[in-house]
Amino acid sequence: MRSYLSTALIVLLTVLTPLSAIAAWADLEIGDTGRFVSTIAPLASDPAVQGAVADRVTDQVMTQIDVGPLQSGARELLHEAVLSFATTEAFKNAWATAARAAHTTAQQVLASGGGDAVTIDLAPVTQQVKRQLMADRVPYADRIPVRHSEITVLKADGLGVWRDVARGLKAAGVRPAFATGVLAVAALLIAVRRRRALIETGLAFAAGAVALAVAVAVARATSLGNLPDNGDRSAAAAIYDALTASLLTTAWWVLGAGLGLAAVAWLTGRHRHAPCPAPRPSPDFTESLYR
Repeated sequence: MRSYLSTALIVLLTVLTPLSAIAAWADLEIGDTGRFVSTIAPLASDPAVQGAVADRVTDQVMTQIDVGPLQSGARELLHEAVLSFATTEAFKNAWATAARAAHTTAQQVLASGGGDAVTIDLAPVTQQVKRQLMADRVPYADRIPVRHSEITVLKADGLGVWRDVARGLKAAGVRPAFATGVLAVAALLIAVRRRRALIETGLAFAAGAVALAVAVAVARATSLGNLPDNGDRSAAAAIYDALTASLLTTAWWVLGAGLGLAAVAWLTGRHRHAPCPAPRPSPDFTESLYR
């Protein structure tokens, strides 16, 4: 009976390992404004993000101004100016401000179940672009309207069941991680054959880590596949990868630790039960047999 119960707990570890990691991530990464902004802010230097911002700001501005036959040239000039601005410290500050506001929409979509999409409002960026272009005396810069223009990072209807899973796990916080540790200890204490249980526990953690990595990849394909194939998708991919990098790091660490634990337990048992070599007869004893 103890053996069956220990095996059942170890199998449950395989399920709890990825769930506990996602729960902690949803609570600590998505639920914390500071962590969210510190993760998204460095993407101001990402070419995909810079290109998406330049495209979106340029499109928004060009719908509001009309310079006749110079429209095409003005568009190209503005686009290049925005790309150039994207390399400045002012852009990084504006992007950080936009990321802080995006955390609110992410909370609404992933945590509370409200909202239709996670978006990043580029109005702070547009405002900084206008100031910079006016300071550089770029023609028509004073006519640039500062209005809300967004990059869509994630659409809620593309998440499906993942949205409900993320919301439920965020409410659990770090408790599933604590339960996973308790479960592993209980499985080892109950087991009749401890070394075998230790090997199985390591393999269960490794299997859970693989499941976590697969879940991150599937969710990525699902969420990005629902976005239009334009600059938004490239920028959204960079943002998704940044936000889930800690999950993949956790998966690699747990995979390595699980396989290492199983290997050490197996090698230790093998060494302990290795047959001792038979003693070799001494030369004096061998010679006495022929006297």
